[in-house]
Amino acid sequence: MDEHRIAGSPLRTNGSRREVMKTPEEVAAMLRLKALGWGCKRIGREFGCSHHTVKRYVEAGGFVAFRQPERASKLGGLGEWLRERFRRHRGNADVVRQELIAEHGIAVSLRTVERAVAGYRQELAAEARATVRFETPPGKQMQIDFGERLVEIGGVKVRAYLFVATLGYSRRIHVRAFRHERQESWFDGLESTFAKFGGITEEILFDNARALVEHHDRSTQTLVFNPKLLGFAKHWGFRPRACAPYRARTKGKTENGVGYVKKNAVAGRSFASWEAFEAHLEAWSRDIADARIHGTTGEAPAARFARDEAVKLKSIDGIPPFRAARELTRIVQGDCSVEVDANAYSVPWRLVGERVRVTVTTESVRIFHGAREVAVHAVCEGRLQRIVDPAHFDGLAGTERRNSGTTEPPPRRALPRPALLRSLAEYEAHVGGGF
Repeated sequence: MDEHRIAGSPLRTNGSRREVMKTPEEVAAMLRLKALGWGCKRIGREFGCSHHTVKRYVEAGGFVAFRQPERASKLGGLGEWLRERFRRHRGNADVVRQELIAEHGIAVSLRTVERAVAGYRQELAAEARATVRFETPPGKQMQIDFGERLVEIGGVKVRAYLFVATLGYSRRIHVRAFRHERQESWFDGLESTFAKFGGITEEILFDNARALVEHHDRSTQTLVFNPKLLGFAKHWGFRPRACAPYRARTKGKTENGVGYVKKNAVAGRSFASWEAFEAHLEAWSRDIADARIHGTTGEAPAARFARDEAVKLKSIDGIPPFRAARELTRIVQGDCSVEVDANAYSVPWRLVGERVRVTVTTESVRIFHGAREVAVHAVCEGRLQRIVDPAHFDGLAGTERRNSGTTEPPPRRALPRPALLRSLAEYEAHVGGGF
């Protein structure tokens, strides 16, 4: 390579004091000139750069990318602390900034904290999206959940709560519609599932519903089940499991099942009555959901269940219903009634002001004063209704035996004379009669 060729080459020069970083091709040319005996100063003049720059390239033996010198950071050495606090506060960088001031005396801008935890934010987002699909063996696990949907029944939009149970292996499902999502609805849905499938899986996985789980701390792994759920599980012989808080994706089979029911079985349909709605869900589960070719297993759930899973379920023969009931305490109001789930149920008039115990099942409302049952009513499925037994007003001056409510009362029954917990002799002086 002669001087004329180098001088006439398109290699750029820069007369300014601020040097432009050389390209790999220019650096290669520098090394060739150095091999021909050129000095660093001469090469620097040729390429318009400092001889120190040429020397650095020569010593490196080739092109070296420029690196911006790192500035000292106020958050240096706090990487693990930042990561732990950022995860603890579920991605809230401002809370981390506040704790930096309180615990380390370091005051920085929110933007500085956000830059420092950017990698951890991506980690949290990936963790939230990631779902490890696992398959359970036949008879091992069933997943349950509730979904909420407005359904047109009799020309009126009614809020229905859809109980969906999905067998983990076969993906066979069972659907029930309820008017509420109380504990007895969960238990009633499960018992109807056991009856439909003819058996029970080893464990049942569910979300952290208040009716089932009293406390579940994700950080400490502390889990406290509702005592009545534990009694229900012991009665039927299965192991209850709750998915991690804020990780409903770990219960994906049922999460997908609830969406499938909403979009396929319910959407766009109307029903003449609640009974017609229930009948439709039963027929849809049998003829559509259990007969379709499942996208994951590649088989119809009903066929997969009959071949592999039915024989693996624990038998329910000889196990009676659990008959879950809620126990409530109420004060009898001046209108001779107690309120349960936004409905008023009548009580014998002599108990006005008394504290009574109310037992609520899926079928009845039973009211006790002390140890004696003083009233029993059929459960009213509606709201803001008044359910009255005319016998509760016998002997009350100025009243007639009639049904003053908006709901037909149940057939009159003989009630035992309760032992009152306080004397009502003052009433006897003015009004006679008994219960």
